[in-house]
Amino acid sequence: MSHKGADYGKLKPAKECKKIEYPKPDGQLTFDLLSSVALTNTNHEGDQPAHLTLKNDKIPEERNLAIFDGPEQRFCPAGVYEYVLTEDGKSKRLQINAQNCIHCKTCDIKDPSQNINWVTPEGKNIYTFIEKNSLESK
Repeated sequence: MSHKGADYGKLKPAKECKKIEYPKPDGQLTFDLLSSVALTNTNHEGDQPAHLTLKNDKIPEERNLAIFDGPEQRFCPAGVYEYVLTEDGKSKRLQINAQNCIHCKTCDIKDPSQNINWVTPEGKNIYTFIEKNSLESK
């Protein structure tokens, strides 16, 4: 990489950046999130322990959302991190949709607060994609 230092340390505050408006998926070159996640063939057992947790529950709202406009909701390719309105509708809170996780570890690399604790999930289906591709290449 051409920059020095950790990737998460290079994130600029939202007020210093121009918002990017992405076009809707066209179904030919770009695809919707749920279809893309399904193609990874990543599965999670319903009773396994959470593999994505926060070290400090207050950091997403107090730092990441306040300063960086919640980068988790943009850097995760699987839409695992989502800011949703609180029940009173006055603020937002981070919701983790761990069932969408494709185990890319982008959150571990990009989180500006290094607050996301990513651990290897349980189960035999974690490496299906890797195993399938390594068998096909032999």
